[in-house]
Amino acid sequence: PTRTVALSDAAQLPPDYCTTPGGTLFSTTPGGTRIIYDRKFLLDRRNSPMAQTPPCHLPNIPGVTSP
Repeated sequence: PTRTVALSDAAQLPPDYCTTPGGTLFSTTPGGTRIIYDRKFLLDRRNSPMAQTPPCHLPNIPGVTSP
């Protein structure tokens, strides 16, 4: 069975998620439930402060994480 749950904030996304070859994002709960994030939800979150903040503690790799 499939159920849609609306998330109100990008902070509700889990820290570890995966993608399919087609680009669909999904995650799995400890109980084994698969969570799929739809395109509309992700596009609505693209301008959020969290999406505009670079990840912290990245290694310095010239040409990849630094100019």
